[in-house]
Amino acid sequence: MLEKIYINEPKHTDMNMYRCGMEDCSGGHSWGPAVRDHYIVHYILGGKGAFTVGGKTHILKKFDGFLICPDTVVYYQADEDEPWSYAWVGFHGFQAGAYLKQAGLGSHNPIFRYDRDDFLRDCLIRMIDTKQLSKGKEIRLLGLLYEFLSQLVETSEYSQPEKSSAKEEHVKKALEYITMNYSRKISIAEIAANVGLDRSYLYSLFNEYVNASPQEYLISFRMEKAGDLMHVPTLTIGDIARSVGYEDPLMFSKAFKKVKGLSPREYRKMQE
Repeated sequence: MLEKIYINEPKHTDMNMYRCGMEDCSGGHSWGPAVRDHYIVHYILGGKGAFTVGGKTHILKKFDGFLICPDTVVYYQADEDEPWSYAWVGFHGFQAGAYLKQAGLGSHNPIFRYDRDDFLRDCLIRMIDTKQLSKGKEIRLLGLLYEFLSQLVETSEYSQPEKSSAKEEHVKKALEYITMNYSRKISIAEIAANVGLDRSYLYSLFNEYVNASPQEYLISFRMEKAGDLMHVPTLTIGDIARSVGYEDPLMFSKAFKKVKGLSPREYRKMQE
């Protein structure tokens, strides 16, 4: 069994690339039944095998792909006589589900086929090869992940209903408002009013498309920006707190630790 794996340390909010790899499976090699806590797309390079989810088994071969969704019980196994080889990429983030939905992929439709060229295979190989980079691999990985997903979207035969497009426009507008105003003391009510929606409806849209509430997204976005500012030595923790919309440094520190797992001072020390 040949295996190449690259594991990343995700630091982004909208999209996190966790891991990628390639494997030539032995006959009957299997995984599960079990669950993952992030999305994983497998793309089959040769051979065949079976993927089971939701009580349904899909027999797959070269150029087929399958999606594992977070917290979904799956099982997959290589064929005994013609075991598959595949490459995979694992990722998460507030936008991950929305991008996959644009490609027509999700828990109800986890299978796709891509046989037009070698784009997906080459993209996955380039992801694995980033382990040789010393400085820019995280940026390169994210770029390749976006390329990979954009190709799935571009070549998908799925077309979204008009109603869904309107919903996504509302979410996009809310995300843009947060991006432009996160440094102010904005409220969810203010965001909803700017988008022209009821606060409870905005909440339901975020849960559907972003997999988080508006408040959770706003806090995570602010903490991501705060993490970037930790690299600026002339800024105090209080300066950083004010820069991301917190007048109270203590409240900021509590929110930062909840999201990052470390206090601001501990996080900054690790960056040194």
